[in-house]
Amino acid sequence: MFKREIKINFKSFILWTFILCAVFLVVFLIYPHLVKSDNMKMMDELLTIFPEDVLKSFNMDISSVSTAFGWLQTEGLMFIYLITGTFSAILGSNLILKEEDDKTIEYLNSFPITRTKIALFKISAGLIYIIAMVLFIGIFNYIGLISSEDINEKTFFYLSLSPLITSLVIFSLSMFISTFSSKTKIMIGISLGIVFGSYILNILSTISESIEFLKYLSIFTLADARNIIINSSFNPVMLFISLSLTIMFLVLTIIKYNKKELV
Repeated sequence: MFKREIKINFKSFILWTFILCAVFLVVFLIYPHLVKSDNMKMMDELLTIFPEDVLKSFNMDISSVSTAFGWLQTEGLMFIYLITGTFSAILGSNLILKEEDDKTIEYLNSFPITRTKIALFKISAGLIYIIAMVLFIGIFNYIGLISSEDINEKTFFYLSLSPLITSLVIFSLSMFISTFSSKTKIMIGISLGIVFGSYILNILSTISESIEFLKYLSIFTLADARNIIINSSFNPVMLFISLSLTIMFLVLTIIKYNKKELV
């Protein structure tokens, strides 16, 4: 059962990981040439005309884009959050629902195995792929960066692992919500809405103090990338909240799955 889940989702894992690595490969190849030209100086001068709140939303007020590592801490990091979050959302939506959508639920029920074990196998496969994606991308980026410039390895280490803080919550939440549905397409739409809605709320919360409260509605706030860049460490409170939410939603998923009427 577990091997089946790993095999089914392997192509999706490879595709999403390849997309991220391809983007960063291009960055590592062109950035050294940009830094040596006048384009980067013009970019830094251009950024000075933007409002401080706008720069803050992309961490550009505490990190310069004059290096590939600097870009990684700004736009690059948010790109990683979005891609890993999207992959986690789709994975969480599909793992349980695809059996009903593909009409293979009867095949699963023919095994002498409880629903709890089925859910645990699916959860385990999902967690392995999410962790593997984050680790693979982190290693890929590390090799690309150290080959061209000096980096703060401690900061890089925490930044590389920070997508797990958001992705695991998105995965577990999507999986839990999927137990209330029977249509994969609808569920994927809802999960993607959660990802991009969280991203928009996170950006809006940094633009004005009057709407700063919106950050508490965004899953991406849990990563607290600014704290990592400044202090080279995780925010223990956000880390605790993330782990608590992940465990809570996964437990609720198993409970609801056991009670769900499968068709």
